[in-house]
Amino acid sequence: MPRPHTAMRKIREVIRLRLGEGLSLRLIHSSLSIPVTTVGDYVRRARNAGLSWPLPDDLSDDELEKMLFGSTSPSAEVRPMPDWAKIHLELRRPHVTLMLLWYEYKEAHPDGYGYSQFCERYKRFASKVDVVMRQSHKAGEKLWVDFSGGKVPIYDTKLLEVVSSAELFVTAIGVSGLIYAEALPSQELIYWIDAHVRTFEFLGGSSHLLIPDNLRSGVTRSNRYEPEINPTYAEMAAHYGAVVIPARPLRPRDKSKAENSVLLAQRWILARTRNERFASISEANIAIRSLVEQINNRPFKVLPGSRRSVFEEIDKPCLLPLPQNRYEFAVWKTARVGLDYHIEVRSERHFYSVPYRLAKEKVDLRISAKTIEIFYKSKRVATHPKSQVRFGYTTDPAHMPESHRRYLSWTPQRIISWAEKTGPHTAQMTRAVMESRRHPEQGYRACLGIIRLGNSYGAERLEAACARALAIRSYSYRSIESILKTGLDSKPLVETSQRTTPHHKNIRGASYYR
Repeated sequence: MPRPHTAMRKIREVIRLRLGEGLSLRLIHSSLSIPVTTVGDYVRRARNAGLSWPLPDDLSDDELEKMLFGSTSPSAEVRPMPDWAKIHLELRRPHVTLMLLWYEYKEAHPDGYGYSQFCERYKRFASKVDVVMRQSHKAGEKLWVDFSGGKVPIYDTKLLEVVSSAELFVTAIGVSGLIYAEALPSQELIYWIDAHVRTFEFLGGSSHLLIPDNLRSGVTRSNRYEPEINPTYAEMAAHYGAVVIPARPLRPRDKSKAENSVLLAQRWILARTRNERFASISEANIAIRSLVEQINNRPFKVLPGSRRSVFEEIDKPCLLPLPQNRYEFAVWKTARVGLDYHIEVRSERHFYSVPYRLAKEKVDLRISAKTIEIFYKSKRVATHPKSQVRFGYTTDPAHMPESHRRYLSWTPQRIISWAEKTGPHTAQMTRAVMESRRHPEQGYRACLGIIRLGNSYGAERLEAACARALAIRSYSYRSIESILKTGLDSKPLVETSQRTTPHHKNIRGASYYR
């Protein structure tokens, strides 16, 4: 095919600048924006043709082209054509460039196309490739993740009425665009994480990057520059060696492969199953797995092979290996340590200890199915087995200050015996305090505080204050302290016949302390 007039004008200018003005090849490259190798090729052909500057006035473009490149007849062009489909796929391998592929092509075919023609013809080929394959993604580098807009209806056991609808989770990987899809009960975090784990197992490895849309399950707060990743999602990604990079809001190109995969899933999964009725999500997933295999094994229109074959050849060798253990789902929370050096896990209504020095500090909690892990400034400071006892306490003695550890040697009977040295009402009060607590240990500190009030107010006044507190059934350290401070212990009781034996649903009786 004859070269256009603009190309021939540039060839004449190369001959003038080199043979007439004596400029270097690089200066000509800078002046005309022509690759240095192409400039050198034109000069070499001009010298081989015996040309000099100035060119003859009557030398036409067709004649000049024939002298430089031979016949302009299409039938005379016998340059070997590169395998563009193979080149397109090879470019997705790590560190492979178009320049390297051109060098390899020229080594095999010295009379082949120059670099500029090689690039131009490749661009023409790439423009015809399916949009899914056209983007310049690296092998095994990215996994696009999204939910399809459509849902899978789930019917009752008689397949008569729709009782719920399942979300369709869809992913696409790297160069091949290999698809994974499954139906999930909802977009909740636990299903989102588990679906990722099954995706990695389906692929036989993990991608280096995870590209989710800005779903609440994956991104706690969407932001173009600093999106806040859900800590559980980030931990799961780190477990598999991946990094989460959410698609930027309002940037369709960031998630184009995901959107094309979603579109494919809508057409070849949701549309194909529109007339089927599933009685459960597991039943729907059996059908979805079959359709996913069909999509992945369907031949490409332009490139050779299929999503599956390209994945096995290009993507899979570049995936990160799966870790030895599966990721264990866990939820991350923050909590403030109480003055009693315990934090509350609100979902369980249970209290767990941390080192006493962290009282009032903010800590991070990792809550899994079996354990509670507590972190302070990213350092694990406590681990407890998960307890199902509501409103209970799990305390590690190592977390206590030395003075509190001594409480562990106390028993209810020992405390009552010590209180009896002050008087019977004081002993009865300590018994009532411990009986009013769900666990006697929770009353130890209050009992010791009551006994020590005798050091400040004397045994006689403490006895009188305990008698009054028992009469009004106020079993606490604060109540007795208030009676002593206000002098109520010296005043007579209004109802002296009032029973002093406490009544409480948790009362254990005297035999409990023997």
